[in-house]
Amino acid sequence: MVKVGLKTFNLKKEEVKRKWFLVDAEGKNLGRLCTEIAKILRGKNKPTFTPHLDCGDFVVVINADKIKVTGNKLANKNYYRHSGYIGNLKVTSLEEMMKKSPETVIRNAVRGMLPHNILGREILKKLKIYKGNKSPHRAQKPEKIDL
Repeated sequence: MVKVGLKTFNLKKEEVKRKWFLVDAEGKNLGRLCTEIAKILRGKNKPTFTPHLDCGDFVVVINADKIKVTGNKLANKNYYRHSGYIGNLKVTSLEEMMKKSPETVIRNAVRGMLPHNILGREILKKLKIYKGNKSPHRAQKPEKIDL
């Protein structure tokens, strides 16, 4: 008896086709926006998704300074960093971070949703974030999507 079945499809590095997407973050929730961005960056929205390859698309985010958060997160959510020396823990609230660098807030949220290895670091390089509504990626003709 011969078993007949479908073979698992595996995308090869050379067969990956990348597109550019433009996302307007104005008035969007931080977490819900970042989950959709992470899916596109990873390539999970494509039928040719392959877990061990970077098969996702480029994402350009504009109006990063106009995202919103719910509840008391502006005051209560903190970002921590440590220099490695004793007593040098730096704490920054979300409100301070949004004033100083809203791009970092979105980048950190998306980074947490990607694999924590070399593949995740490569995927994160395809994310471009800007404060205003202008981006230098007009030549790539990004396709505007509404998330």
